[in-house]
Amino acid sequence: MKFIVDLFITGISILLAAYILPGAHVSGFLYALLAGFIIAFVNATIGTILRFFTFPLNLLTLGLISFIITVLMVQLTSYFLKPNFVVDNFWWAALFALLTAFFQMIFGSLFGTNKAD
Repeated sequence: MKFIVDLFITGISILLAAYILPGAHVSGFLYALLAGFIIAFVNATIGTILRFFTFPLNLLTLGLISFIITVLMVQLTSYFLKPNFVVDNFWWAALFALLTAFFQMIFGSLFGTNKAD
């Protein structure tokens, strides 16, 4: 149940971020859900591998490399879902990732999904 609530929170967050930012576009709520699922998947697979290999540099930059990897995963998702989910460039993807994380934090605390079970 928590997974479904988290998925809907991610979809709403992606929709809101795409609505606010002129450099991000999503066709609808279904594609926002799909984009959230794909971002989570590529972040868990490819992102984990990249974080493993860049661990010393990530430690040196105090986590900035981890954020850059997340932004690159957003751009990769944009490439996969090209006509329905588009983020124009790296800087829009960085703002999109920050805004989406902010909305997920707010909605997660409102709906109780951030609590430890």
